[in-house]
Amino acid sequence: MKTLFLDNNEPNIRTAGKILRDGGLVAIPTETVYGLAANALDGAAVARIFAAKGRPMDNPLIVHIQDLSELDSLVAYVPQAVYDLAGRFWPGPLTIILPKSDLIPDEVSAGLDTVAIRMPSHPAARAVIRAAGVPLAAPSANTSGKPSPTTAAHVRDDMDGKIDAILDGGPCEVGVESTVLTLCAPVPRILRPGRVTPEELEEVLGEVDIDPAVLGQLGAGEVAASPGMKYKHYAPNADVFIVESSLEAFRSFVNQQDPQTTAALVFSGEEEGLRCTVLPFGDEGNELAHANKLFADLRECDTRGMKNVYVRCPSSEGVGLAVMNRLLRAAEFRVLTLEEDA
Repeated sequence: MKTLFLDNNEPNIRTAGKILRDGGLVAIPTETVYGLAANALDGAAVARIFAAKGRPMDNPLIVHIQDLSELDSLVAYVPQAVYDLAGRFWPGPLTIILPKSDLIPDEVSAGLDTVAIRMPSHPAARAVIRAAGVPLAAPSANTSGKPSPTTAAHVRDDMDGKIDAILDGGPCEVGVESTVLTLCAPVPRILRPGRVTPEELEEVLGEVDIDPAVLGQLGAGEVAASPGMKYKHYAPNADVFIVESSLEAFRSFVNQQDPQTTAALVFSGEEEGLRCTVLPFGDEGNELAHANKLFADLRECDTRGMKNVYVRCPSSEGVGLAVMNRLLRAAEFRVLTLEEDA
């Protein structure tokens, strides 16, 4: 298959819309990461997403809309909480899980009786949805399990020859996927953290739970109710390790590794004294910067042929919860705690 590479302009947006109406796949920019879009109402088209990504079929997808009026036909009912959340966070990086309507194919919901919906804020994403005239199912536009793409070049690396088109809308603003919140629970529950934080959700809803799988692993036999819960995700080819330690202990440990095949992800200003590939991912405490750079830095490790990546442990507060969630899955929950020298 020849993949079209489209600049972000009105004729190309119309082209993308036609491809999607006809059952094709188009990678589109959103404010979070690039999404691999198909007509969410066409089960055969959605199945092509799974084939292109190599994604397990029991991993549900998110449906993207561009206007709140589109929601009614996609879900069984719309509780007041949705309108309250939409007034604060839509369009934006929040996904809401609700009971699905009969219009949603099983390919989208992975056989569950719920569907995840969000309204992206990126102008190009919204324009493509309008041009297609249908809601779009769109997981991240990468090979399943690899770091999510935050530029069109990242998408090309993974998807060239596998999909119909890539629309280049520039680098993504947020850099990690949307917050996923289910309203199909006694208390609203975060299944995947993102740019919209627990604290911000509590301001609208009051009590909000955080699923144990956000910083842990699903138990044997548990069903993934959201993307990003069940499988190893976001991982480069290199082995990733989160390191809890002082900077001095981190530097000493990393400098004992092979400098030719080792990378260190550190906070800005900590590069000095490290004898390996060093990639700073923002000032310590700047969780927005960490989110924005994380996936690009992990991809850069593969570009440079690294075998091991050691990451300074970030905060889990605010947006940092999303960063830690992605790192834990990229590292397959490998966390090294280094003791200080006596």
